[in-house]
Amino acid sequence: MKSFLIDRYVKGGALRFTESPQPELRDNDVMVEIHAASVNVLDAKIRDGEFKLILPYRLPLILGNDVAGIVVQVGARVTQFKPGDAVYARPAQDRIGTFAESIAIDAADVALKPANLTMEEAASIPLVALTAWQVLVERANVQKGQRVLIHAGSGGVGTIAIQLAKHLGAHVAATTSTANIDLVKSLGADVVVDYKKDDFEKVLQGYDVVLNSLGKDTLEKSLSVLKPGGKLISISGPPDADFARENGSGWLLQQVMRLLSFGIRKKAKRRGVHYSFLFMTANGGQLAKITALIETGVIRPVVDRIFPFEKTNEALAYVETGRAKGKVVIAVK
Repeated sequence: MKSFLIDRYVKGGALRFTESPQPELRDNDVMVEIHAASVNVLDAKIRDGEFKLILPYRLPLILGNDVAGIVVQVGARVTQFKPGDAVYARPAQDRIGTFAESIAIDAADVALKPANLTMEEAASIPLVALTAWQVLVERANVQKGQRVLIHAGSGGVGTIAIQLAKHLGAHVAATTSTANIDLVKSLGADVVVDYKKDDFEKVLQGYDVVLNSLGKDTLEKSLSVLKPGGKLISISGPPDADFARENGSGWLLQQVMRLLSFGIRKKAKRRGVHYSFLFMTANGGQLAKITALIETGVIRPVVDRIFPFEKTNEALAYVETGRAKGKVVIAVK
């Protein structure tokens, strides 16, 4: 099968277009003929080697963390899917590889594709929607009437997180650039802060939850927005010891991550708020719940551009500019 892969970690390096062996189908797997895949910042970070300590991949590695396609074969123990099913998924972190023509995925990580979405639209959803779900529903337990700040509101995670937070009944603020204010408002944000004109930490206060996907400066400024007991949840780091334990890391790596997050945890504690790092995990059951929200119109995908499969490197480069509104998708088939 045709694929795009990396042979070694190279910052900003191009993916190699090549022929790869068909993936092995395990008893609990479904084999998916890939129709579309979406590109995430995570793909660039893996290529650059930023996660090689916590995600020790064996190289060469086919990149790609989102997929929509058709089931063509099922493993011996799979009963919930059959050949011909249209599905979508974020494969488990140790079994990525959606920049290809086929992929084998554990059936527990797969859900039926929303009936009202195209393959390209569906491929834009899994990683960012699961991230938003795991931050807002699982980790933050957002309740009706709470105040939630979502940074980078026009980005892949932000566009879904705004809609989900509104569905949960929250008052939602979001940061974005001047050009994307109308988009972010259309998704349901109650307050939009143009980061090019205003300092969010000066105009927002008394928030229960902040979802951070940006750098250290934004992370630290977010502390002043939270009220005592509030939660600062970052998907861009620094990782903490709790994440290391959940990820199965050894004692030494746990201590490294404890040190990496020591500064922000100390500052958070001083303000009476809680800091945690979240690295989303594959979950077909949660994705099925997201499917229901999409099919009832609660959540809609935001797709910026669709690239043909052979232009996967161009798609990744476009994501790295940081200018995409919502998601960038690759049409494989």
